[in-house]
Order: sequence, then C-alpha cells, then structure tokens
Amino acid sequence: MERRAQFPILAAHPELVYFDSAATAQKPQAVLDAVQMYLTTANANAGRGTYPWANRTTELVERTRRRVKEFLGDPRPERSTVHFTSGTTEGLRIVARDWLVPLLTDGDEILVPFADHQANLEPWQEARRLLAERGVAVTLRALPYQAASGDYDHRALAEAVGPRTRFVAATHVHHVYGGDMNVHRLRAAVGPDVPICLDAAQSVGHLPVDVGHPDLDVDFVVFSGHKAMALPGTGAVWARNTRGPELRPAGWAGTPNTVGIVSLLAALDWLESAGVDRIARHAVRLATRLTDRLRRLDAYEIEGCQASLAADSALGEGQRRQGIVTFRHREIPSDDLGFILFSHGFMVRADSLCQAGADEKDGVVRVSLHVYNTEEEIDRLLAVLESLA
Repeated sequence: MERRAQFPILAAHPELVYFDSAATAQKPQAVLDAVQMYLTTANANAGRGTYPWANRTTELVERTRRRVKEFLGDPRPERSTVHFTSGTTEGLRIVARDWLVPLLTDGDEILVPFADHQANLEPWQEARRLLAERGVAVTLRALPYQAASGDYDHRALAEAVGPRTRFVAATHVHHVYGGDMNVHRLRAAVGPDVPICLDAAQSVGHLPVDVGHPDLDVDFVVFSGHKAMALPGTGAVWARNTRGPELRPAGWAGTPNTVGIVSLLAALDWLESAGVDRIARHAVRLATRLTDRLRRLDAYEIEGCQASLAADSALGEGQRRQGIVTFRHREIPSDDLGFILFSHGFMVRADSLCQAGADEKDGVVRVSLHVYNTEEEIDRLLAVLESLA
C-alpha cells in the first residue's frame, strides 16, 4: 500500500494538504489499530496488578522502553534509561529540575539556546530560579549563533566554555529554520566531560537519530511522541547516564499514559519499517523543490541559512536543511497569508512559532513536510505563492 494511503485522515480529505508536521505528525493506520487493539483487549494499569491484562500492559510499557533505545541506536542499553513524559516540554523540565538542579553549586555556569524553541529555554531559567531561592547563584550563558547560517557558533562556544561550565542545552533541528544544528561541533567545543541535553522534537521520527554515533555524543535525548506519529500527550527522555548520576525523576510516578505508550511503540515500528533515512531524504527533496523556486520570487524572504537553499549549494560551514521551510511575504502579514493558503486547501503554521524572544511582529509561515507529502502538493503550493508574488 502506498505510504500516503496508510493515513486515514489524509485519505478522507484529498482536497486538503497537510503541511504542519513539525507541529504534529499524522497517524498511520497501524498506530490507530494498535491503540484500538490495546483498548479492546488489554486495557489495564501498568505495574499495579497480577492479572493478565495488567501484566500485558506492564510488558508493553517495558517493551516500549527497550524499543526507544533500539530506535535511537543506544550502544549501552543496560546502562541507559528511558522515562516517559507528556512531551518534549515536560521532558526538558524533568532534566532541569530533577537532574541538573541537584548538581549545580554556587558559581556554576550552563549554556542554553536563547533563540530556539521556548521549551528549551524556560526549563533552564526555572532551574536558575529554584537555585536562587536556595541561595545558590548560577549563570545562564547564551549559546552563540552564527549570524549568516543560524547555526551554533562552535568557535565562539569554545571560547565561552570555562572551568565552571557544567551543562549545555541544545537543539538537534531548529523548528523555525529547519537547519541541522551540527551538534557534533558542540561536543568538540565543550570537551568530553560536559553533559549535553538535546531537544530532538524535530528530529526523532523525521530523520535518523543515532546516539551510538560519535557525532551524537549527547547525554539526554528528549522528544515528543506526537511529532513521531504517536498519540498526543506522549514523549520520552533517553538518558545515557555516563556523565553524572542516573536520571531519576522525582516524586511518585503515578499512572503512565499507557495508551500513548502503546501508540509510540507502534509508531516507532512503523517508522522503522518505512525507513527513517528514506523519510528524511523525501522530506529534504520536497523542501529543496520548494525553496529552489521560492527564493527566485522577490516577494518572499526565506528564513535560515541562505547558503543551503539551492539544490546544488556547497554548504561548507553552513547548515544542512531538513524538511522545514519557513518564509514571509514582504507585504502580506503572515497570519493573513496563512488564511489565504487555507482558502486554497493548504494547512500551514503562521505565527511566531513559539521561538524564544519572538513576538507577533516576527510572524512567519512554516511549511513542514513528512512522508505523506508529494511533489504535486509542493507544485500546487508554489502556484498559489507565485500568484501572490
């Protein structure tokens, strides 16, 4: 069966084009079937009973933990841990409150992104406030960015790292600019001992994420299941547990989101079957098709690394673009452009995209792509955009 045909919501609405997968991905039939099967055959609480339904639910939760490790290419699964959350935002807060805060002492410094998603800034600011209430003063330093590319400036970062640098929070793929943030350069800049926490909301489920590769030597990978084709309210924190103590979320865990966890297991199986590398190449090909023509229209300004727009660009120190294209019309406000595009059947994101430091005047239009999008949809969108140029 064609991949697109496996998504019932899209098959039921052929007149609409879904271009908002960076916000949430659509769900394949296999995920919906797994949820239906679980709810009608084994719905119970995990770790709370000894009867067959409860035992099966407990095993599904534990199987999903193992599946997350496998999906991320975990080289030492016996040492790492996986903790389920409601999504990336909660996962980052768990790392901040329950792991980082107890480790920091007066005078320590942490490096955090001030121009990525708000969810990857506020937890570290909260950690600083909690410590200040205890009389412990820590410094938040901004990760430096390259002006031309939007990538992290690893050279400036190397100079900013000092003997009191204890932690780095970073993003894998930028949710606005669509650029791979070259995390391997961060590790080279900060050295072998500083823990790195990776916001992988825009990478897990969209492109291969391999924590066993030297280029991804990070200590935490935090992601949202709903962006990886699982149900909303589902996410995970993978912790390597080699730099510092093991991550142990504080407090009583309570009842896990068993339905969401079941959906995540099915989603990861589906993504592996489809081939995440093939999904990534497909999305990049569509994004390149869109940017290659859009950049020729003077009415539009494309956000992010300009050196990476053309299909034949030689990137050098620039960013590798993923399946996200963000732009603005020089005369039409972005929210108006969003309404115009929906009138033609296109569902896009049109606002400030929860970017830290941005406000309403910074509104943009974001097209985010996945396996179910097609070249024909890109060409239809371009026809409308060209008519507005």
